[in-house]
Amino acid sequence: MQAIQIQQFGGPEVLTLHEVATPQPAADELLVRVHAAGVNPVDTGARSGRSAALTNAAPPYVPGFDISGVVVAKGSAVTGFSIDDPVYAMLDLRRGGGYAEYALVKESEAASMPNNLTFAEAAALPLVALTAWQALFDTADLQAGQTVLIHGGAGGVGSIAVQLAKWRGARVIATGSDYSQEFLRELGADVTVDYRNQRFEDIAIDVDMVLDTVGRDTQVRSLGVLREGGILVSLVGLVPEARNPPAGVRAQSILVRADGSQLQQIGNLLAEGIIRSVVSYRFPLAAAPEAHRQSETRSTRGKIVLETGL
Repeated sequence: MQAIQIQQFGGPEVLTLHEVATPQPAADELLVRVHAAGVNPVDTGARSGRSAALTNAAPPYVPGFDISGVVVAKGSAVTGFSIDDPVYAMLDLRRGGGYAEYALVKESEAASMPNNLTFAEAAALPLVALTAWQALFDTADLQAGQTVLIHGGAGGVGSIAVQLAKWRGARVIATGSDYSQEFLRELGADVTVDYRNQRFEDIAIDVDMVLDTVGRDTQVRSLGVLREGGILVSLVGLVPEARNPPAGVRAQSILVRADGSQLQQIGNLLAEGIIRSVVSYRFPLAAAPEAHRQSETRSTRGKIVLETGL
């Protein structure tokens, strides 16, 4: 099979196409013919070596943690899926393997693909949707009637988080660039903030939760808009000032985990049209370097996807 490999850490140019052996599933695994693979910031970190410890990446390494495709083989212990089932999944961060024509998926990581999605739309979702779900609901326990400030609301995680928070019944304040304001409103944001021309502190006051996708000074400033009992959940780690937050508020950093059962719940919302996938760029598998260059601009609305059939 063909797969993108990282044979040494570096820039996008180290993503090269190779012919490698097709893997065989263990007892608890599916072998999936990959139709599409999502591109995430953690992929660029694995490629450069910045997040090598996080992802257990050691060259030669096949990156990629989001896939959609069709089951072509399965292990003897798999009971929830059949051959030819369309599935999507987030692969464990310590394993990867999504930038390839075939990928191994643990049964516990997989979910049935909603039939109203294309493979590209499905591959764009698992990691970002699970991140948003685990931040909003597992960590912050966001409830109807509460207010959440979502930084980077037009990005991969942010665009799903806005929709999930609205589904839960929360009031959503979302930050983004000037050209993203209309897009944020289309996603359901009640209030939008142009971070280049407005101070979010002047608009978001006494919020119950902050979803931090930015870090640095934005994270520190965000602690000041939380009401007593509020929580900041960061996806990029806590800066030193946030490790001892002001009295009455909490700050926590999380790392997404693969979870097929949660992904199935998210899939139900997608099937019902309650939330939607946003794909901005589609590249063929061999163009993975171009996809990473686009990802590193940090200006993409929604997601970037690689497709094996292009």
